[in-house]
This record gives sequence, C-alpha cells and structure tokens, in this order.
Amino acid sequence: MMFLFSSSPSGRRKADMDTPVDGPWQALLDKVRAGLMVRTDSRLVNPGEVFVAMPAAGDKREAFIRDAVARGAEAVVADQPVAPEMLGGAELYRQPDAAEALGELARAYFKTGQAVMKTIGITGTNGKTTTSYLIEHILASAGLKVGVLGTVTYRWPGFSLDASLTTPGCWQLHDLMANMAKSDVDVVVMEVSSHALDQKRVAGLDFDVAVLTNVTQDHLDYHGTMESYFQAKSRLFRDCPPEDKRSVLNWDDPYGRRLLQEVHPSLGYGLTDQPAGDATLAGTILSCTGAGLHLRMTYKGKSWELTSPLVGAHNAQNLLAAQAACLSLGLSCKEARRLSEFQGVPGRLERVPNERGLAVFVDYAHTPDALINVQNTLRSLDFQRLVTVFGCGGNRDRGKRPLMARAVADYADVAVLTSDNPRFEDPLEIMADARPGLSSGPRTPEIVEEPDRYQALCKAVGLMREGDVLLVAGKGHEAYQQVGERKLPFSDVEAVQRAIREVLG
Repeated sequence: MMFLFSSSPSGRRKADMDTPVDGPWQALLDKVRAGLMVRTDSRLVNPGEVFVAMPAAGDKREAFIRDAVARGAEAVVADQPVAPEMLGGAELYRQPDAAEALGELARAYFKTGQAVMKTIGITGTNGKTTTSYLIEHILASAGLKVGVLGTVTYRWPGFSLDASLTTPGCWQLHDLMANMAKSDVDVVVMEVSSHALDQKRVAGLDFDVAVLTNVTQDHLDYHGTMESYFQAKSRLFRDCPPEDKRSVLNWDDPYGRRLLQEVHPSLGYGLTDQPAGDATLAGTILSCTGAGLHLRMTYKGKSWELTSPLVGAHNAQNLLAAQAACLSLGLSCKEARRLSEFQGVPGRLERVPNERGLAVFVDYAHTPDALINVQNTLRSLDFQRLVTVFGCGGNRDRGKRPLMARAVADYADVAVLTSDNPRFEDPLEIMADARPGLSSGPRTPEIVEEPDRYQALCKAVGLMREGDVLLVAGKGHEAYQQVGERKLPFSDVEAVQRAIREVLG
C-alpha cells in the first residue's frame, strides 16, 4: 500500500531531535540515545541515571529532586532554578519546559523519531474511541498493520494491554510506539485527550494526521472554561509537529469550523452546508433507523455510498471522520466503503446479537450528559418504547446520581434502576441517592428497582414488547463488576444474552 500523503522534511521539527548537535543538552541526549535511563519518579532512580522534575510535582518538586540525588541521580532536568546545595554532585540541565524535555529524552531513548510508521491523532469530547476503531477497520481491511492507543486498550497484532489512561504518560507512550515499530506496524491510531495535550504527554511525537471530532462541555473541573478546554485540544493542530500534517476537522462543530479557518492544510467534513476550505468530505444521511445508517459521501468530485449497522446521527459524523482521516493518508473511497462491514465498538452503543432479534444496545454512558445523548439517539429512531437499565458507580460523585436518574426519566418509557460498580458502598444506598431523580421531572416512567444487575437485566428483557429497544447503560466494554476490593467477572453483553435465553427461551 502506497501512501499518497506524506510530511515533507521542511515541515518536521525546527531542530530535529534525532540529529546530534554540540552542547551540554545534546550531549545528554546522546547518552540517553545510547541507553542511559531517565526517570520521572524519584523513588525509581538508580545511581547514574537522569531525573526529570516534572511541572506536575508542584511544591513537592524540591523534595523529589533531593530524593533523586540521594539515590544517585547524576543529572537533573528542570525548568526552574535549583539551589546548588540540592544537587550534590549531580549536573543540572535547565530547559524551558520539563515536559517537552522529557519528550525529547524519550524520543532519543526509544528512537521513535526514526520510525517510518504513520501516526493519526484523534481528539474531541465525544467519538474518539469509535472513530479510532473505524479508522483501524479501514486500514486493516486495506492490508495495513495497525496499532491503536485509546480508552479501551493499547493494541497491535499480537499484543493487547488494557488501557489505564486514554493517552498514556509520555515515557510509556514512546515505549509503546517503539514496540509497535519493532512489530512493523504501518499506522498508529491514537486517542489524544485534552489532559494529555495540556500536560504535554505527546511531546516528542510527530503526527501525520490530526482529527477533531467535536468540542462540547466536559472536564471543566480541570480546564476551568470552554475556551481553555478548546485551546488544550487545539494544541494537537497548532503545536504538535510536523507543521504540514493534515488536519481533519468537523465543520458541523463550531470549534472545528473555527480551526478550519486557522490551520492548514486541512480536510473538513460534515453533514451540513460545507464552508470554504482546503478540501472537503461532504456527507448526506439517506436513512437513519434502528437498523443502521445509509450515507452518501462526496470528495473531490467522486461520490459513493455505504450502509452501516451503527445507529444515530453522531455515528454518521464518526463514519465521516474516519473516512476523512484515511483519505488524508492517500487511501481511496474504495477502501473507505469497507466500513459497511464494521459491526461496532465494544461498549459504544454496541448492538447485542441475539437469536430473538431483539434491539438491545450496551453503552458506556455513566454521566447525566452521556445518558441524555445515547437515549436521545435511540428515541430518534423507529422504536416503539425505550427500556433503560442503569446504575450509579460507588465511591464517586454522589451529586450526579439523581441527575443520572432524571436523565433516564426524561427519555425512557421504562427505567430499571440497579447496581453499576458499587465498589465500597452499599448498592441499596446508591440506589436511594438516585431514586429522587426518577420522579423529579415532567414525566415519570415505569420504574423497576433491582440491586442485582443480572436480575435487573432479566426483568428488563421480560418487560420488552415488539418494537421496543433496550439500552443497558453504564459499564460498556468493562468485563467486570467491582464489589469492594474484588473485580467479579461481568460483561453486560454476555449477561443480557444469557438473560434473553433464560427469560425468553
């Protein structure tokens, strides 16, 4: 497979970090490139190693530096002054930004700058995971070897690791990228969170394509304002090298439309009237039902159609984003049409196959906003009634429990309140916190309460009528239920399939 789009050398980093240059910092990079270990946790420092004092350490920074030096660090990297008496015999390397410096060191140690594989970064409030799976499907169907770093797993052919963060820490990220390169991965598809961009976890990496799905209210406890949140996401397009990477932007989103005017080269995509831009992928929804989507796409004078079992207009956007990303790498509309074979993402409005032909979906929605969105999608389709099974996680924000229940009451015809991951709380007390929300709105659904999640699924299945849809919300792709310190095997998909067999035969 030949890629038609590639970054030119002039668009790479202003000073290529893989090329040795005279100076103390480059001398340190050379040592790291030769195998000198770098640490960001002072407790892990061994004699002779490098310690990077990260900005996140805050007022503990000096204590961590003292600890690293006491353990034998010979080099300390910091972006603030360090008193000579703290360093002992260690050498200080002052850098403008310690997080960026860590990226340079990781790039040198793991030699990620020498990898020939392409990298696609995806950011946005919603749709990152689904879009990453869709891109993976197109590329793999075209015969390419694909690696994925995202919310569910870090994986490539022959390797899979459950994800701890949507975007790993900088050092682990480079480690994973280096291992993918050794496994001859052709393309890396990476979800890039706003936290990761703000904390510069992707420092030292180059992106060939950057994708924005959308920007809606989220993580304001961290970012403070929507503008700050948007600016964090925009770093993938403005700051991450190379400068000539292709930006894939959703023009139906106001923030995406804003970036379309500011970053180039770009490829805009959307379902509404297209704005002026470098290039556009225009989509039209021909049908949107409980059976799935039928879309028409137009790009550079060519048109094609595809059908997909994915449901909802939001998935039409995800399908467009994935196709736009692959077109940016030089694939054709013929490869893009392979999405008609894609069956869905684990736990993301995942259709549950069953012998009775019931419309059942499992979704990771576990916040009020997510419950509103997924239920609104299902209500907009051609189903008679919506039955929603939901619960609230233990040892988490108690204030959102009645809000989650209110979200269900506003959309569902039947609300089944049960357990999610109770953790160290009593499931009945969690349900009691949620209960007021079921009757606080303008409408009250039929209400069923059952603390045992499997039994709740059985009751929900038993309440379904012809033409109904069942939504099982909260746990999504998780294959366990956390009760106290134990993680008990529990898959919503497998559990509801078993409930259908048990209740309906």
